[in-house]
Amino acid sequence: MPEPVVSVIYWDSSAILSVLFKDKHSDVAMQWAAKRATHLISSLAHAETCAVVSRMKREGILPAEAIDNARLALDQGPWRYLNLSPEREIVDPLAMKWALRGADLWHLATAKTFQTRVPEVYLLTFDSLLEVAARGEGLIR
Repeated sequence: MPEPVVSVIYWDSSAILSVLFKDKHSDVAMQWAAKRATHLISSLAHAETCAVVSRMKREGILPAEAIDNARLALDQGPWRYLNLSPEREIVDPLAMKWALRGADLWHLATAKTFQTRVPEVYLLTFDSLLEVAARGEGLIR
C-alpha cells in the first residue's frame, strides 16, 4: 500500500524523541522528518520532550554531548511550534471514546481541533494507544 501524501504533520513527543535518540522507531521518524511538509509540535510535546531530555541528563543515561545534540536537534529540527489548546467541548467525548492517558488525550484533542482548520493534518505517534485513537479519528490514514 503506498504511503499517504501528507502536507501537515502534528508530532507527539514519542515521535520527536525517536528523531532525537536512536530507538526502534528512529528510522521511520527520520523518514517523516525528511518529508516536505509543515511539521508541527505543540507546547505540550515540547515540554514533554524537554522533560525526558533533562531527566536523561540528570540520571546520566547519556553523555553530555548526546544531550547537547538532542537539545540542538529539538531547536533546529523541521518543527514549527503550535500554540493551540484543544477545544474543551471535544475533550470529554474523546475521553469517553478512547482509553488514553491525559497527555495523549490532549494531543488527540489538539490535533482534532487543528483538523477543523486544516483537514489534512496527520498525527505522527509511536504510542500504540494514541495511534489507534488517531486512526479512528481520521488523523492517520
